[in-house]
Amino acid sequence: MLDILIIGGGPIGIACGLAAQKAGLSFLIVEKGCLVNSLYNYPSTMTFFSTSEKLEIGGIPFVTISNKPVRAEALEYYRRVTTSNHLPVNLFEEVTGISKSEDGYTISTIKDTYHAKNVIISTGFYDIAVNLDIPGEDLPKVHHYYKDPHYYAMQKVVVVGSSNSAIDVALETYRKGAEVTLVIRGDEISHRVKYWVRPDIINRIKEGSIKAYFNSSLTEIRGHEVDILTKDGRITIPNDFVMAMTGYKPNFEFLKKMGVILSDDKYIPQYNPETMETNVPGLYLAGVVVGGMDTHLWFIENSRIHADMIIGDIVEKR
Repeated sequence: MLDILIIGGGPIGIACGLAAQKAGLSFLIVEKGCLVNSLYNYPSTMTFFSTSEKLEIGGIPFVTISNKPVRAEALEYYRRVTTSNHLPVNLFEEVTGISKSEDGYTISTIKDTYHAKNVIISTGFYDIAVNLDIPGEDLPKVHHYYKDPHYYAMQKVVVVGSSNSAIDVALETYRKGAEVTLVIRGDEISHRVKYWVRPDIINRIKEGSIKAYFNSSLTEIRGHEVDILTKDGRITIPNDFVMAMTGYKPNFEFLKKMGVILSDDKYIPQYNPETMETNVPGLYLAGVVVGGMDTHLWFIENSRIHADMIIGDIVEKR
C-alpha cells in the first residue's frame, strides 16, 4: 500500500511528490493528460505573470533568460524536475473512482487499481470551461480554449471576457490580422490583467483598432453572426469565430463524490488551512482547487507551500 496517491501531475502535484520523496514516503502521481497538462494547453505565446523564482518547486532553481518565463521554459523546467528526481508519474491515466476503506483508499483508474493511506487532489481548474449558456454555444466556431493567433487571421472574431486570457486573445489575434470585437460584462478592462498588457488593450480600444462593448453580453451565436445585448440595445454583427474566455472551474462533482463539503455560494471546499486536509480524513487538497469558483486566488507561487503543509501533517500523524 502506498503512503500517498497524488491526483494531478501539474506543478503543485509535482511539488507534493518532491516533498513526499524527501520525507521518505511511498507515493504515485497519476495524471489524466500529459505532464503539467494545464500548462501544455496554455497559449503557445504565453508569458507568465510570476517571475521564475516564484514558480520554483522543491527548492530547485528555475533559470530563465528574462525574469518572466514563457510557456516553453515552464514546460522544460517542470519536465526536468520530474525526470531528474525520478518521480513516479503515470500519465494519461484518468481516475475513475475512489472509495474509502478501513486503512485508507482504493483508487480506480482507466488502467489499474491502487491502494493508498492518503490521497492528495491537485487537479487544478483548467479542464472544465465556464459556459455562456446561450443558444449556439455548441457550434464548432465557438472555442473556450486558445492556442495560437495565426488560425484566426483575416477572420471576424468576438472575444468574450476582460481578464488576462481574453485580453491576450484579443491583442494577439488583432495583430495577426483578425477583426476583433470584445464583449465585456463590466464597465472596464479587469484590473487583474497583466500590468504591461492593460495599457496596450486600452489604447487599442481608444484608437478603434479593437471594438469593445462594455456593460454588454453575448446572447446568441449563429453560423455567420452573433447577437450582443449592449447598454443601447441589441445589435447583430457578422462573425466567424467566438472565443468564449469566460474562465474555468474545478471538477466539483468529483469532490462531492469524495464526500468533500462545498460552500453554497462559491463551492469552496471545506479544509483545514494549516494542513490542507478536507473534512474527509486522509484526503488533502493542494493548489487552485481549494479556491472553489474563486480560481484567481490561488496559483503556483502562493500554493506551492501546500506540498510541505500536507506532507508535514502526514508525517506527523505517522
